[in-house]
Amino acid sequence: MSTTRMMILGLVQWLQPVHGYDVRRELLSWNADKWANIQPGSIYHALRKLTEEDLLREVSTEQVAGRPARTTYEITDKGRAEFQSLLRGDWWNLATPTDPFMAAFSFLPFLSREEAAAALRNRAAQLRVGVQQLEAATKADWADQKPVYVSWMWELTIVRSEAEILWCERTAKKIEAGESPVA
Repeated sequence: MSTTRMMILGLVQWLQPVHGYDVRRELLSWNADKWANIQPGSIYHALRKLTEEDLLREVSTEQVAGRPARTTYEITDKGRAEFQSLLRGDWWNLATPTDPFMAAFSFLPFLSREEAAAALRNRAAQLRVGVQQLEAATKADWADQKPVYVSWMWELTIVRSEAEILWCERTAKKIEAGESPVA
């Protein structure tokens, strides 16, 4: 939740005054649902909660024709302080993300060699697709409208994925070669 809080507080501060819809649209355009685990359905709930905590303030609510009402938000001084605290915490502290694959990999001996190697090669293939999508996104016209550091974030994701692809392929070869996963 702290990542969601930081992202929403930061975006409201950046774009204010801003509608919740625009916060949601911006986060989705960044693919934050994939790399920050911010689910689109949680954004409006987070906006309401941050408002209840006096971190955000509702500036206005308007309704056009038959559309749902749109609330405009601004960040409060308390919200700015919370954003800065969360931002600096994430910059200066290393956090290892939870990866269910690591838990599954710890039970490697319970899979056949064939299945384990095939699963690793499949993981590498999925990572390759992700790399190709990010590489295509960096060349797309809409990327030119984003700050340059967005492409730097994508570059980091690509480098991490390429390292994992190499590890998957190397480990699959070890398994296929008959190396024992247990001492």
